[in-house]
Amino acid sequence: MDTYYNPEDLAKFGTIGEKAPELAEKFFSYYNAVFEEGALTAREKSLIALAVAHTVQCPYCIDAYTNDCLNKGVTEEQMTEAVHVSSNPWRCKSGSRCTDEKHRKEIRVLKIKIKHLRRLKT
Repeated sequence: MDTYYNPEDLAKFGTIGEKAPELAEKFFSYYNAVFEEGALTAREKSLIALAVAHTVQCPYCIDAYTNDCLNKGVTEEQMTEAVHVSSNPWRCKSGSRCTDEKHRKEIRVLKIKIKHLRRLKT
């Protein structure tokens, strides 16, 4: 295996609480509350989450929030812009490596995922 990422695992996310249902209930309660409408719309929060997912380079989060953004009507251009914002030079302070080539690859991967998810919906 070249990576720890397995797309089929994303569908199992809802089962993380099987061994500790009380903790899972608290986690999902918090998670759902965070994404409720507030000072920011749920759509804006999903877009922020997508940008953060790229910053921390979590493939599961990138998949989940790309799909979530599409479901909430976020355009490819908006997602691309958010990823650009997340990869600005300040990102280097968080320990992520900043290179133009790496960023271009992230954008290409995002566009491929968007196309794939759109095909799945049709």
